[in-house]
Amino acid sequence: MFPNDPLTLAIGCAFLGLLIGSFLNVVIHRLPIMMERDWQAQCAAQFPESAVASAPTFEPLSLVSPRSRCPHCSRQIHALENIPILSYLLLKGRCKGCGNTISPRYPLVEALAGILFGYAAWRYGMTLAAAGVLVFSAAMITLTFIDFDTQLLPDDITLPLLWAGLLINVNNIFTTLPNAVIGAATGYLALWSVYWLFKLATGKEGMGYGDFKLLAAIGAWLGWELLPQVILLSSLVGAVVGLVLIVLARHGRNVPIPFGPYLATAGLIALFWGKAINHTYLGLM
Repeated sequence: MFPNDPLTLAIGCAFLGLLIGSFLNVVIHRLPIMMERDWQAQCAAQFPESAVASAPTFEPLSLVSPRSRCPHCSRQIHALENIPILSYLLLKGRCKGCGNTISPRYPLVEALAGILFGYAAWRYGMTLAAAGVLVFSAAMITLTFIDFDTQLLPDDITLPLLWAGLLINVNNIFTTLPNAVIGAATGYLALWSVYWLFKLATGKEGMGYGDFKLLAAIGAWLGWELLPQVILLSSLVGAVVGLVLIVLARHGRNVPIPFGPYLATAGLIALFWGKAINHTYLGLM
């Protein structure tokens, strides 16, 4: 049915995206906590006399266990309260147990995943390219919100994403394999060079290593030809947002602003419309 009915496929993938988006909310919340606990465990093992070693132990935490709970009252969330978007609307954005407000980010992540999954299926059909776009979109959403919260871009996501980009382009799905390999290397070196030039000039670190790895992953998926577009779009949006925060929100100039969300957004734009944008731009030139 799906290969012969693009609309049904798109609707089915949109519903799948809503479900995946619900799981992405768990990853966004838990993965940074798991990383921090892992760092603390390594520190305690290396330095038994440190304060970290004597810190209280926590309940085991993974991406699948324990079941989701309210962050305010720790009440376990039941299945009927965890239906993407619908449960948020029925609960009027409040916890059924304590009445505290539920962040609108949860339905936002679910809606983003649903829209991107549906559009990918509509555009690419029942193909390997569509499956790749679903993986790429889920990773970009997760990295965006984790970076907003913690200014971290976990290796557990960026490095597998890089390898996945190289593997999917073995069959020239989004670009040729040589272009993907060059894109991965160029993406990493581009921001690595900016990092060191800025550090040598100012003595400060201008960005984190996670940004290098994310752009390398985007280069592995899209090839080196679209990297200038990704860098330009992400830098432009990041600069505008940064200026708005400084002027309107009194955001201090020395307070870091995560760059990963703008790279991820630019990567998605380039994935869907990058070649058309380049063709239009070159035509105007």
